[in-house]
Amino acid sequence: MRAIIELPEEQVRQLADVCRRENVSRAEVIRRAIASYLDERHLSDREDAFGIWRDRNVDGLRYERGLRREWS
Repeated sequence: MRAIIELPEEQVRQLADVCRRENVSRAEVIRRAIASYLDERHLSDREDAFGIWRDRNVDGLRYERGLRREWS
């Protein structure tokens, strides 16, 4: 996919510095940045779900066993 974006001049200069330092293309730096951004968001979603039952006054193991009894 191709995308056209506008960046402030300062970001373009900083991007050029990164490209020179890492000896990679501008497109590669942008792909890496997007991948990092998306990974960060994905982790954030998991962190939001972690401990979702912590405020419930329920024993998780007892709850699970009750559900499994329905299978018998």
